[in-house]
Amino acid sequence: MRAEPTSNAHANASLFILKATEEERNSVIMDGELQEKFRKICVFCGSNSGNRTVFSDAALDLGNELVKRRIDLVYGGGSVGLMGLISQTVYDGGCGVLGVIPTALMPLEISGQTMGEVKVVADMHERKAEMARQSDAFIALPGGYGTMEELLEMITWSQLGIHNKPVGLLNVDGYYNSLLALFDNGVDEGFIKSGARQIVISAPNAKELIIKMEQYAPGHEEVASRTIWEIPHLGYSTPPNLH
Repeated sequence: MRAEPTSNAHANASLFILKATEEERNSVIMDGELQEKFRKICVFCGSNSGNRTVFSDAALDLGNELVKRRIDLVYGGGSVGLMGLISQTVYDGGCGVLGVIPTALMPLEISGQTMGEVKVVADMHERKAEMARQSDAFIALPGGYGTMEELLEMITWSQLGIHNKPVGLLNVDGYYNSLLALFDNGVDEGFIKSGARQIVISAPNAKELIIKMEQYAPGHEEVASRTIWEIPHLGYSTPPNLH
C-alpha cells in the first residue's frame, strides 16, 4: 500500500476548488478515438457487502462499466465490502484507482493489500473534499449512513453552487426507492425546489446511470456561484462550516 499524507491547508482549499476544466468535462476526440466525458468517477460505497448478492453484483457491474469506458475510480480507500469489490475490479481492468481514507479508519476498512494509490487524510471532512476535488462525477452504490451522508453532501454542494458535477444514485433492486420518495415529498412540502430535485440522477444499472449522467445539465438556481466559494473571494484562512 502506498500512502500519501495531505496537509490540512491543502484539504481545506480543495473543498472550494471542485471545478473540472472544459477538457475534463467533455468528450473529445484524441488519436481518432472518442474519449469519455468523465475521466474519474468517485464511487461512494460501504465496507459491507449487504445481505444479498445483487449488491455485490452491482458493484462488479459498475466496476466493469468503468473499465469498459476507461474511467478511473476514486473511492473511500477500503479493501473490504463493496469498496473492495469495485476497487479490485477497476484495478484488474487496468484503470487507475485512488483511495482516500482517514487515518482512524485504516484498521477498520483495510484488510490485506489495497488496490492502486491510497491517500491518507486526517478526518472525514478532508476525505470528502479530496474525493470531490479528484473527480468529475459521483455515484452512490447501496450503502449505509456513511454512503448516504457522502451522497447528500455532494447533492447539497451542487445546490449551493460549490460544484456542477453530476451526482448519480445506483438504485439497485429499488434499494433507494424510499430515499427518492423522500426527496419527492420534500418538493411537495416546499422544502426542496423542483429544479434542485433534478440534481439527483438515478437508474437501476450502471450503464443506464452513466449515460444519464453524461447527458446531465444543471437546471437549478445555484445559491452562489462557484467562484464565490473559493477562499480568495471569501477572505477565509480556513473554510467556513457549510453544514
